[in-house]
Amino acid sequence: MTELADRTAANAPGRTTTPAPAPTATAAGRSGAGSGSLEAPAVDVAALGEQLLGKWADIRRHARAVSGQPELHKVEGLTHTEHRRRAFGQLEHLVRNKAVHRAFPSSLGGNDDHGGNIAGFEELVTADPSLQIKAGVQWGLFGSAVMHLGTEEHHKKWLPGIMSLAIPGCFAMTETGHGSDVASIATTATYEPGTGEFVIHTPFRAAWKDYIGNAAVDGLGAVVFAQLLTKGVNHGVHAFYVDLRDPDTKEFLPGIGGEDDGVKGGLNGIDNGRLHFTNVRIPRTNLLNRYGDVDAEGNYTSPIASPGRRFFTMLGTLVQGRVSLDGAAVAAAKLALKTAIRYATERRQFNASSQTDEEVLLDYQRHQRRLFTRLATTYAASFAHEQLLEKFDDVFSGRHDTDEDRQDLETLAAALKPLSTWHALDTLQECREACGGAGFLIENRFASLRADLDVYVTFEGDNTVLLQLVAKRLLADYAKEFRNANVGVLARYVVSQATGTALHRSGLRQVAQFMADSGSVQKAAIAIRDESSQRALLTNRVQTMVAQVGAALKGANRLPQQQGAALFNAHQHELIEAAQAHAELLQWEAFTEALGNVTDPGTHKVLTWLRDLFGLSLIEKNLAWYLMNGRLSMQRGRTVGEYINRLLVKIRPHAVDLVDAFGYGPEHLRAEISTGAEKVRQDEARAYSRAQRASGDAPVDEKILLARKGHGTKNHGSKNPATKNRGTKTRGTKTRGA
Repeated sequence: MTELADRTAANAPGRTTTPAPAPTATAAGRSGAGSGSLEAPAVDVAALGEQLLGKWADIRRHARAVSGQPELHKVEGLTHTEHRRRAFGQLEHLVRNKAVHRAFPSSLGGNDDHGGNIAGFEELVTADPSLQIKAGVQWGLFGSAVMHLGTEEHHKKWLPGIMSLAIPGCFAMTETGHGSDVASIATTATYEPGTGEFVIHTPFRAAWKDYIGNAAVDGLGAVVFAQLLTKGVNHGVHAFYVDLRDPDTKEFLPGIGGEDDGVKGGLNGIDNGRLHFTNVRIPRTNLLNRYGDVDAEGNYTSPIASPGRRFFTMLGTLVQGRVSLDGAAVAAAKLALKTAIRYATERRQFNASSQTDEEVLLDYQRHQRRLFTRLATTYAASFAHEQLLEKFDDVFSGRHDTDEDRQDLETLAAALKPLSTWHALDTLQECREACGGAGFLIENRFASLRADLDVYVTFEGDNTVLLQLVAKRLLADYAKEFRNANVGVLARYVVSQATGTALHRSGLRQVAQFMADSGSVQKAAIAIRDESSQRALLTNRVQTMVAQVGAALKGANRLPQQQGAALFNAHQHELIEAAQAHAELLQWEAFTEALGNVTDPGTHKVLTWLRDLFGLSLIEKNLAWYLMNGRLSMQRGRTVGEYINRLLVKIRPHAVDLVDAFGYGPEHLRAEISTGAEKVRQDEARAYSRAQRASGDAPVDEKILLARKGHGTKNHGSKNPATKNRGTKTRGTKTRGA
């Protein structure tokens, strides 16, 4: 960007903030904005990029190299039938490139690398989300169910074919009548001692397995979830291996039927379909019996005595789907922001501060607001995902695999997956709008990615249901704190709560804040930007919300079922809001922890601004709560938005560096507006205008002529001699100047 453009951008009107200090020469050249001191912080893009790659950096690099290959890229405009064929062929490409076997046992050719496996799978979203999900169905769900729910006999029998794609398969859990409520699925598996077989049956239409990937065309086998019945007892949901189709004719086997789900709102490279079973017989040994077994006589045994705990243990082994969706959603948000922010440094609109040059979009405050706040959230989500991935690897590797570890993993995945998938959709839409009409073109991928990621918010657990699970865990932890408390502890707690309530309701806390700030906006801003203050505000909101709901639900478990359910339902919204606040706090803490690992001073300063932008954006979003509950004074409340605007200006010179650190190249973005073509067009237009002005042949704008004429007439008609003389002089000067 030229020096003139930098000066023009720095003085753009319509922005309430002051120009940002320039970054170092390197950063300034990359960001294209700012003027002033050369000692301003600069981002070490390479080091930051390495930090973002995380623990499994080499695997991510390999996965990105594979995802960058044209053979794996989504081809827009294909029919769903053509897209399905292409996606299946891409699975074979992954097998040849050894991109899918990392989590499987080393004895079968895998690497026993669970965290690295997810890290690699996530990157496939940059090639084609259909490929990522279809691969996830084959190896992350179907294969993992056999591996984690089955025993060594099952591994030897089926895993080699699953790994090589000789056995394309399905994960048949969801039913038309039961989506998130897996415990209530209606498909049955009844054991018959006389034949030594289980009979798989869907008793009515709502029990059909639905939305099942690979079911419509490709699946030869399936892991089917059904209620295990033996000797007249229902032992709950278990998993069974069922052959679906003849491998030669690809026709359904006797007793099995299905339908094609057809064209969907996105992910049309996956052949989703429905399956139903009419008294289909399978051998007793097809029960995946790691957590529950039936002997030849029909006797049921399990290493886990509690049916409820057994159920959640079995489902917990499949948590990796939520983990991978969390990471894929973050990756998609990174793609969108890199494209939109780069485009915004080149695209010009409106000559607000100059008669000759238009403004760069990214210099408008509102444009910064819409992109930088989402950039900050994406960084927070990325650091939080890395923690989730490490927790997942600890559990599945066996290093830390207690019941508590598994519960923590499930809660963390249930907290983060909703936030990241909602954020991805929001970011894709905002980036699309920020790029105007160009953003709507399929060639720039926003609309396509958004359509494909739409379903991420409801599969592997509907987001709202997942947050309800998180809320229940928060309530359980809250109740546990006082389970063994003595009278003295409870008394002190009640007093502290009463004191706190009086303080908030009376407004004394607000007065104290104002006195501490001495009415100074500057002091108020310093207070809210402080790390400990942000942590206190975010943490206090979670604790207060959980405590309020906990108090409201106290004793609900002792009420009759209907009354207890009604009481819980009356507070469901507050529960989910508390869970979301908790998840946001986890992201903020992950961002803050990541800052501790940044050694470069310039990068640390810029990332601190970005972390503060994330934290203050959360506070601004919930400002009404903080004000109504007395956690912020009006004085400090007013400074939140003002300080956010100041942060935008500080971050502006580093925006391109921050998205470059994501590490995605043109082969991943594949958006026409990210190629630099817009800068070429803008530079050509500006050069043309400069040449016209220099030639003296440029036409005069009619509005300028009218302004001159009006100015001259007004001065000529003045009855004040002094004014008249000044008007004559001005008129003459302007004429000579013209």
